[in-house]
Amino acid sequence: MGLLSDPIRRRALINLLTRLNAPICVVCYMAGVAWFMGLAFEPFTLRTYMSENAMGSTMVEERFPAGERALATGREFAAHKKKVGGMPVDWLVQTMQARGLEVFTQSFSRTLPFPDENKERYMVRGKNVYGILRAPRAPRTEALVLSAPCSPGDQNNQAVGLLLGLAQFFRTQVYWAKDIIFLVNEHDLIGMQAWLEGYHHTNTTGMDWSPLQGRGGSIQAALSLELSSDVITSLDIVLEGLNGQLPNLDLANLFYAFCQKIGVLCTIQGKLQRNDWDSVSGYSHAVQTMMLMVMKQASGRPWGDHGLFLRYHIEAATLKGINSFRQYKTDATTIGRLLEGMYRKLNNLLERLHQSYFFYLMPSLSHFVSIGYYMPAFGLLTVILLLRALDLWVQLSAPPPRTEDGIAGIEQASTGVLSVLTPLVISHLTGAALYMLPIHFQDMAVEHFHVSETEAVVLTAVAVYTAGLALPHNTQRLVSGEGTEQGWRVLKLVAVLYLAVLLGCTALINFSLGFILALTLVPVAAFVTPHVPKVLSAFILVILSPACTLLFSVFIFQELQEIPVSFQDGWLLYLSVISQGILDHSLYGSLVYPLIALLVYPCWLLFWNILFWK
Repeated sequence: MGLLSDPIRRRALINLLTRLNAPICVVCYMAGVAWFMGLAFEPFTLRTYMSENAMGSTMVEERFPAGERALATGREFAAHKKKVGGMPVDWLVQTMQARGLEVFTQSFSRTLPFPDENKERYMVRGKNVYGILRAPRAPRTEALVLSAPCSPGDQNNQAVGLLLGLAQFFRTQVYWAKDIIFLVNEHDLIGMQAWLEGYHHTNTTGMDWSPLQGRGGSIQAALSLELSSDVITSLDIVLEGLNGQLPNLDLANLFYAFCQKIGVLCTIQGKLQRNDWDSVSGYSHAVQTMMLMVMKQASGRPWGDHGLFLRYHIEAATLKGINSFRQYKTDATTIGRLLEGMYRKLNNLLERLHQSYFFYLMPSLSHFVSIGYYMPAFGLLTVILLLRALDLWVQLSAPPPRTEDGIAGIEQASTGVLSVLTPLVISHLTGAALYMLPIHFQDMAVEHFHVSETEAVVLTAVAVYTAGLALPHNTQRLVSGEGTEQGWRVLKLVAVLYLAVLLGCTALINFSLGFILALTLVPVAAFVTPHVPKVLSAFILVILSPACTLLFSVFIFQELQEIPVSFQDGWLLYLSVISQGILDHSLYGSLVYPLIALLVYPCWLLFWNILFWK
């Protein structure tokens, strides 16, 4: 504190930071990237452990015997689904009632803002069927959920069969202290959203659904099962939910513990765990696994039906069966016993899962990176913005050049401050247009350009985004006249502080999204001035813009999944990601699209405006 309170020492420190500003910024950026890449190195991570005492031991005897009968039920379900051309509601109701459950149905409908060409749907109507196994040893104030989506074709029939088999087995047990809800939802996420809104008496997305006639207690945890073959080679756990939310780490630890006990190969991000962490290939494998989690979390979309539970503070995950060419096979009976063990442990909970981490990254199922380890990487990037703001503040605090009458310097400063308001307002109006126009102008675009509704939405978004590149700096020049040297510094100071607050708030909610945006936007904020070469700098700014960041992320994600695509296929996938992001916002409340359109893009336009300052 003495260093800051002493004016002489404070001035010396400020002079040092401003004189070495550029080298310090470069070192901080490289250190931030290096810190993040080092997080996947096993000695720098923590080994997973069970924090919840009620789930600290896996010493339960799993006795589920009816795997083959469950598969037969799944084949019967598939036959009835094919016969009715959709979810066999009547058959499911009768089957669940025969297993001693209280069975209810829920109808729902939703008209999408534009057709979803990936799943070929626009007017969505369906029914959810759920059965409740009442707890015989408790006052029915808490519940657990096991769900399986009714997918089109031959997908997920085995999961529904196993769900019904577990319902029949659980019915014969007397140790349940929580209600268990067995849910079969239609139209995947849309059906799950309708059921959750009905269960919690909320309607945040404007969907039409019938009220639920039966309810259990407050839902403590949920698992969604995706199984499309009679045998599997591994079981993959999916954690990423809506807006980058993650379940409590103890839920993943519980899954990993029972996989180790029963002998089931388990994966995360579809990748098996390796023990050769000290080799280059082992480290590369951990980096790929962690980067896949970062990319999925940054997308903000729910990567399974479990993703919508997290909004209601319900810890949930999706278990996905993978049948590859490995010789090791796991049958339905073993999977049923794993689920039985997990639910028996969840049944022991005396309170909600809360003792372990909610913010983490996982390079493998046995190791994790906590928020205290990965936040310094983000902090090293954002400190660059604070250093640049300090440098600009020092420049603006310097006394203006003297004139003969002493008045011109004051007018120049006031003109520079006033010229900031125009690009600031116009940039945000452009962002508002990017947010609202694609959906509202789709009919006009379809009529004039003869494209589909989905193509119209995406092309309108691309057109508004591109048009915004010319609007702010031209408007600034026309409205405010020639800008001053003082003016662009004031504008950049506002933009840098704006970006620092924006990235900080984003990283607190969704670290992965905040870190990816910081990687691309911080260099832009650091180097851009009106005095750098225009053509080269404009090219760099476009490359580091939010749209190009998304394009590069699409190709990187495909490479990490070991499914590389050509540029043409990648471009089509990129356009599909844009339409899916707009749909996710309209259907489920994903915040990524409005964040990019209303805040990130206008902030980037401010730096674009600074580059072309006159």
